[in-house]
Amino acid sequence: MDFRLLGAVSVATETGDLALGPAKRRSLLAALLLKPNRPVPVDQLMDALWDHEPPPRARGVIQGHVSQLRTLLGSADAPAHGVSLETEGASYVLRLPERLVDAHRFEALMARARERTAAADAVAGYREALALWRGPALTGVHPGPPLQAAAHTLEELRLTAVEQLAYGYGQLGEHARAVALLRAEAVAHPLRESLSAALVTALHRAGSRSQALEWFQRTRRLLADELGLDPGRELAEAHALALRGNDGEAGAADGGQADTGPAGAPVHLAPAATGPMDPLAHTPAPDLLPRAPRGFHGRAGECAALSRAAVGDAPICLVTGPAGVGKTALVVQWAHRNRAAFPDGRLYADLRGFGDTGEPALTDVLREFLLALGVPARRIPESANGAAALFRTLAAERRLLVVLDNVRASEQVRPLLPDGPHCVTVVTSRYRLRGLIATDAARPVPVDVLEPDDSAALLAGVLGPERVRAEPAAARHLAELCGGLPLALRVIAARLADRPRWTLTAMVDELGDEARRLSLLDVEDTGVRAALWLTLRRLPEDVGRHFAQLGRHPGTHVDRYAAAALTDTEPAVAESALERLTAAHLVIETAPGRWALHDLVRLYARGLDAPPAAFLRVLDHYIATALAATHAAEPGDEPCYDLPAGFQHPRAVRQFTDRADAMAWYEAEREDLTLAAAAARSAGLHARTWRIVLALWPLVVWRVRDGWVAPLEWALHAACAEGDPRAEARVRALLGWVLTEEGRTAEALTCLDAAPALAARAGDRSAEATALINLSLAQAAVGATHDAVRTCERAAGLARTAADRHAECLALHHLGRHRLDAEEWRAAHDAAHAALALVAPSDSPHATRVLLVTTAGEALLGLGDTAEGVRRLDEAAREAEATGFDEGAVRALGALRSVSADDGFRVRHEAAAARLAATARAGD
Repeated sequence: MDFRLLGAVSVATETGDLALGPAKRRSLLAALLLKPNRPVPVDQLMDALWDHEPPPRARGVIQGHVSQLRTLLGSADAPAHGVSLETEGASYVLRLPERLVDAHRFEALMARARERTAAADAVAGYREALALWRGPALTGVHPGPPLQAAAHTLEELRLTAVEQLAYGYGQLGEHARAVALLRAEAVAHPLRESLSAALVTALHRAGSRSQALEWFQRTRRLLADELGLDPGRELAEAHALALRGNDGEAGAADGGQADTGPAGAPVHLAPAATGPMDPLAHTPAPDLLPRAPRGFHGRAGECAALSRAAVGDAPICLVTGPAGVGKTALVVQWAHRNRAAFPDGRLYADLRGFGDTGEPALTDVLREFLLALGVPARRIPESANGAAALFRTLAAERRLLVVLDNVRASEQVRPLLPDGPHCVTVVTSRYRLRGLIATDAARPVPVDVLEPDDSAALLAGVLGPERVRAEPAAARHLAELCGGLPLALRVIAARLADRPRWTLTAMVDELGDEARRLSLLDVEDTGVRAALWLTLRRLPEDVGRHFAQLGRHPGTHVDRYAAAALTDTEPAVAESALERLTAAHLVIETAPGRWALHDLVRLYARGLDAPPAAFLRVLDHYIATALAATHAAEPGDEPCYDLPAGFQHPRAVRQFTDRADAMAWYEAEREDLTLAAAAARSAGLHARTWRIVLALWPLVVWRVRDGWVAPLEWALHAACAEGDPRAEARVRALLGWVLTEEGRTAEALTCLDAAPALAARAGDRSAEATALINLSLAQAAVGATHDAVRTCERAAGLARTAADRHAECLALHHLGRHRLDAEEWRAAHDAAHAALALVAPSDSPHATRVLLVTTAGEALLGLGDTAEGVRRLDEAAREAEATGFDEGAVRALGALRSVSADDGFRVRHEAAAARLAATARAGD
């Protein structure tokens, strides 16, 4: 167990960080940790948690937070670590071994480092101490005066350690390392003279005398402008040493020459344009960029796209993508690679649009920019408008890069845009910021998840290439489980790096458990869940509710109707919410009107609170929509089921214009319909399970040999469990037909034998006729042609009695085919014509007419009327070709080729067969 104050206040355990909750609870914990094993009066805790007069219920609030902390600590087995939170009178005391607090360990390490006489040992000690820091001390607490004072004290200790470490580097002759360490701190703390003095000395000893003198002058001006003071003795002595240029410890002094690059060649940077009143005159080019990211891999395409977007007059590049996809890393890497293109400075600001620490004030960001550009503090306007105007003026003739990171809204950006035609602005956001595109011509640069090779390279960068090369398949599987999300990959890499004996395969097994995956993708105060939460909390409450209910969807995609059913709203409202979620990169529009969630986002959504009724509503949405699709695809057929008990009527049901529209919906929704049926089956919702599967029958008939047996067996089990003979009969009829088409005729006969009797028991003559038709096909497949004929005749009679013209037509069609197989030519011809007479040509589907006319043509050939048979077969083939029914065209033209030497039939047959094969390949 590890209590952390040096960064975000947190408690790390073997299973991850404790969910401490709101800032006041973190503040309470921090106040107790700052005085471990000592009673802290409630009055002092009130001062830490409230700026002014505490509310009347302040003591009750503190008691509630203490109770929550006790529960959290107990869940992490705190007593086993010697940790307890106790009450002593009007005080609380957190008892624990002080080694469990990182701030205590930091001070102990500093003390040991000071005692070491060897410079190398001291350097190692200070580095170990500073490695405990993960950001500004006490991050995430309520910013009241007591905790601010404590954070300031800890920061002073850290800066002391930095100065001592830099001194140690100097003793070892590693002046460049001292410069790199001190420069960042001196920029962040420009009025701390000891830092500036150390940096001036380190620059001089590293051979950069001119930079040392420039830094002294910059600090001297700041001290005069801000405090009205001259440099103190330490800084003045460092300046004098740099002026003399003859210190025995110095490296090769520059002697007034230009600084040199890595290979010793002079570095020539384009000077900034300066004027008489220009505060930038004689000021080094500022560089506020964070350090270049370590372990950066791939992104060549995105870097190239960013470079293209950065061309032109004052371009604004908008880098967008979901949380954790690596937008900041990409931009900072690109910025470092292109430093030479911006000789007048590189400015950076984290606008914290998605953080939990609050967004910086616009005036604070502008003040940091202006100070970096050399403007004295007293000359910075107090108003945001004035400061923005000065910034634009200074940028007008310069080549600046301005990086605005983590932007929440377009209005955050506009006051920070430079005016110069040679300036480039790069904005990163989890939102698409369409307003910035519309008003300021921002150029979008989308960032997506990593490709598998780049994901493996990222893992190798942390774990070492040998470990990844030893298990390449597991590395790729890890990338898949992380969805190619760099944040998730880095968390997993950190876990594996901390467990050198773990194999990648073992981590794959751990991540394979969806219930644990997101918890494994969290480490300390970062992780996928934290990133998604920060994105979601910025959205309106109603949009957040829509997102939570998307987690109840059993499939992978939604349209506006499915989303409306989940949220019990109108489709237009649901679509508006989906658009907001798309703009926030929480959902992805994969095709017009269809949205999906990244796998990890879906897992996160499923863990959110949402009413369970949403799941039932979306199942019933699929039932209602499938009925509408079936009606459009097979307009002459009766509905394949009635609505189940307790049916949740959607507010709106999608309507289909024709068969093609309905079949396109079936194709697009097949996977989600199957997943919905599987989810209903898992939930024991039998009435929904078989209805969703059975509603797929138009698609089953169209793509029969396509893996339908398993879901149809689910439906059969559900119908049996519900004790519904009508449902069982209909499912058996469809399953038996599929088994026949797959060549599994013995199973088909077993499945179909019971279907007619079940339908008869339910009084469903149409279902009985359908079952008999499909039974006849299985009988014909095993060579029992005469049994097939009798079964089909019985089916036609039942359908006629039930006045089911569609079923009767189907029975007569198959009866005609069976008669052809038996070479009963006249009976086959009569059956085909009887079927054609049942419906008018305008009402009959093209495929049905083609097949019936083909049967009649083949029967005429058998009767010896070749001329009429050829005419009818050609009629069928032409209608099939005109309507795109290639299967029918192949059958009719095949029959024609058997009796005619006309080369045109051969050419048409080969063309239709090629189209049919291409369609089959596309379907695969």
